[in-house]
Amino acid sequence: METSGSSTVSTKLQRIAKLAKEAPTMVITSLSHHVDVEFLTEALAETRKGGAAGIDGITAKMYKQDLEANLLSLLDCFKGGTYKAPPVRRVHIPKAGTDATRPLGIPTYEDKVLQTAVKMLLENVYEQDFLPCSYGYRPGRSAHMALEQIWKATTDARNGWVIEADIRDFFGKLQHQHLRSFLDQRVRDGVIRRTIDKWLNAGVMEFEKLSYPEDGTPQGGVISPILANIYLHEVLDKWFEHEVKPCLKGRATLVRYADDFVCIFNREDDARRVMAVLPKRFEKYGLSLHPDKTKLINFGRPSNNKSDDDNKDGTPRSFDFLGIHHFWGKSKKGNPCVKQATSRSRLRRAIGAITEWCRHNRHEPQRKQHETLCSKIRGHYVYYGVTGNGRALYKFLRKTQDVWFKWLNRRSQKRGLTWAKFLTYLRTHSLPKPIMYASSLKP
Repeated sequence: METSGSSTVSTKLQRIAKLAKEAPTMVITSLSHHVDVEFLTEALAETRKGGAAGIDGITAKMYKQDLEANLLSLLDCFKGGTYKAPPVRRVHIPKAGTDATRPLGIPTYEDKVLQTAVKMLLENVYEQDFLPCSYGYRPGRSAHMALEQIWKATTDARNGWVIEADIRDFFGKLQHQHLRSFLDQRVRDGVIRRTIDKWLNAGVMEFEKLSYPEDGTPQGGVISPILANIYLHEVLDKWFEHEVKPCLKGRATLVRYADDFVCIFNREDDARRVMAVLPKRFEKYGLSLHPDKTKLINFGRPSNNKSDDDNKDGTPRSFDFLGIHHFWGKSKKGNPCVKQATSRSRLRRAIGAITEWCRHNRHEPQRKQHETLCSKIRGHYVYYGVTGNGRALYKFLRKTQDVWFKWLNRRSQKRGLTWAKFLTYLRTHSLPKPIMYASSLKP
């Protein structure tokens, strides 16, 4: 695995990866000896600098004022077993474009550095074990790759069936006892395991009240995604690939991104059998599927004289995954094909976020507003710019223009900007036109 930064650290990680790959059944008992000041320095370089401070109030800038001493102290505590994982500070932030909020955990900066170091070690072990069906929070893999695999699998299935699954509160319900047993199968380094246990039991500080959840991964922790992937690798990925698929009559494809996943089948009987056993599989490991959000969808290819949107019984011939709506449409030649577009909820959320930004920044200089909006629009295109999604991207662009015009006219009680003047301004200060960044999908 390629790693930026120190060649010494890179060499260590390559050795770990090589050992794990060559001995896939070996339990690794020695990893922590690779961590030294240089390793922590590399981990610090990969740690996000602009995040909010944890419960100790120390920012990245403050931590770096006496960096060498801080890293030496952190290393001694880590190796000596005296490191105390501080509670995570929990805040609630608004969901873009909605009135709802979601909890966000904020570890201390030093805790983030150490979590990054341990993540680097675990990543180079488990990347040799993880299966191709998982895409989330893995180096060299992305949501666009998951979307491409879904497009290929649904296109190949033709008369396919899809299980769209939703794990209820996965990061909060992940059970520590099962996670520990999964880790036992591969990593038993005492220093690493004790530190992970400390993170699992560190507690959460919310509204000046400290609580200790019995289950779940560290809220907002750098280490959480790799622990989640290890958990679902055992609970779902290996089970589906090695136990379920050999028992099916037809083809089946699992695509997982973090705790979101879909299963695609080319036979209805296979899909119904798996749909029946999935809840039992997750219950065995303390998890549950959301009954309203987990669905079995008839995603069969429509004939040319049928509606592309619904099946005979009125159920949708479509599903949403990773913010993308997957449905049967028609190619330029008029043939049925699987298409992908921005989901309606994500489009509303994106427009809502632009509206809020324009409202709060309407008094900023117009040039500065233009620069920021261009950056936000390009960021939207980077994710949602998949082939065939031009209509939704242009809708987002038009709505952004409308919203910007509206709030530019709220800068004062006197409305001096007409639509004609605004269009004239856009001729010299245009907003970015849609770009298809993920162009491998060709309906």
